[in-house]
Amino acid sequence: MAIIWITGAQGFIGRHLARHLSQQNHQISGIGHGAYLPEVVKQSHITHWINGDIETTNLQQLLEKSGHPETIYHLAGGSSVGLSLQTPAEDFRRSVVSTAALLEWMRSSAPQTKLVVSSSAAIYGDTPTANIPEEGNFTPYSPYGFHKRASELLCASYAQNFGLQIAIVRLFSIYGPGLRKQLLWELCCRLQKSPTTLELHGTGNEIRDWLYIQDAVEILVAASNTASPSPLIVNGGTGQGTCVGEVATLLCQKMNPGVELKFSGQQRVGDPFSLVADTTRLETLNYTPKYTLDLGLDNYVGWFKQLQSEPT
Repeated sequence: MAIIWITGAQGFIGRHLARHLSQQNHQISGIGHGAYLPEVVKQSHITHWINGDIETTNLQQLLEKSGHPETIYHLAGGSSVGLSLQTPAEDFRRSVVSTAALLEWMRSSAPQTKLVVSSSAAIYGDTPTANIPEEGNFTPYSPYGFHKRASELLCASYAQNFGLQIAIVRLFSIYGPGLRKQLLWELCCRLQKSPTTLELHGTGNEIRDWLYIQDAVEILVAASNTASPSPLIVNGGTGQGTCVGEVATLLCQKMNPGVELKFSGQQRVGDPFSLVADTTRLETLNYTPKYTLDLGLDNYVGWFKQLQSEPT
């Protein structure tokens, strides 16, 4: 049984990762924001929980509770492009400052611990048609993308100068049960009211690489085996691009087949047209995403319907 920490463990990805790792009989400890009752923490498959920022005092407190971690999965940080445009300084603090604090603590207190960092395809900016390799151009459209790239560079610095063992996964469009924001959640909430017409932002032609949450979790775990002072950076995606309009249409067919979809025609600020992963390097981890978009959307709609049927 390994001792594993997850920053942002109560977030969407963190909850799925904690459950997956606990099923492998690892002891999971977490740090992030949320004053959760002990029974809620236990239900999240977390043994020790610290409510607070990622800073030295809290990390030391978690160390005293759990013991030295074998691996830390760093999922905490800014959560969206939109929020980063509204409050860029806060996004910087949550993404860059927290990463710097974690790296500095590891340098002095846990230099042998492996670190897996969740980054984002937002660092790439826009590539209209081609699948994006890890060495692609970095032209972020938003503070969120710039801050994720800055966090990556901090990791590279600490790996090179202090020998920390690090791997970085640039996740593309993650979705799945438990995600209560972004396109799929918005669609399901609006479709629940049984409208005949829905208008969405954008053109519908925007292309994304949709990665189901369980595949994302398994890519993060596979990346942990590669952590080294020469950090592997790998795209977390399927390599298949699907336009937003097609995804929305497919989800509507599962939720409310009679609805007519329309798009505003106006692209969101900070929103690139196309983000699709080149998965050549991912193949070196001996992992291939297992979930089709159709199956993933079935699972999401099933979860949403179950959620609505539960007593409030």
